[in-house]
Amino acid sequence: MATVRVLGIDPGLTRCGVGVVDVAADRSAVLVHVGVIRTDAGLAVERRLAAIASGIRDVLDLHRPDVVAVERVFAQHNRSTVMGTAQASGIALMLAGERGLPAATHTPTEVKAAITGYGSADKRQVQAMVARILRLDAAPQPADAADALALALCHAWRGAGHGSPTAGEPLTRAQQAWRDAERRARV
Repeated sequence: MATVRVLGIDPGLTRCGVGVVDVAADRSAVLVHVGVIRTDAGLAVERRLAAIASGIRDVLDLHRPDVVAVERVFAQHNRSTVMGTAQASGIALMLAGERGLPAATHTPTEVKAAITGYGSADKRQVQAMVARILRLDAAPQPADAADALALALCHAWRGAGHGSPTAGEPLTRAQQAWRDAERRARV
């Protein structure tokens, strides 16, 4: 396949960023779609998740990606925020599974390193690089939209193109740290 179409999803209950890019074998990328699915914090969680699912389904139907990349939920201090993010992430992964699409998750550090070359880059640096890579006049707003595009680009550039990195493919430092943390949690 000369080009891979990746749907990146930056999960969240209030703002769920979605971005679709076409990435060629030479790593050049073209913006296909970017947006944010918003829900009202006053709604019941099941209604918010249903709205997010509906918005993601619309993007899947309209743009027909080859693969879905979702931000991997990692430790955050605010439990209610991490729960909502994890729930939205689960919805995104479930919808990919229902459609038979490969899906992968990437940590924020991994995405920042792929896009800026620096795993501790701030949001403005990521937004600026996303705009530069996609040859946009301005950085996508809000940051959730830029983060979704960064996820899609990161996934395409990881070399696998589809699904998770293949067996034997070297892991990034972020992936190694995640794997090690998961192993420690199982003990």
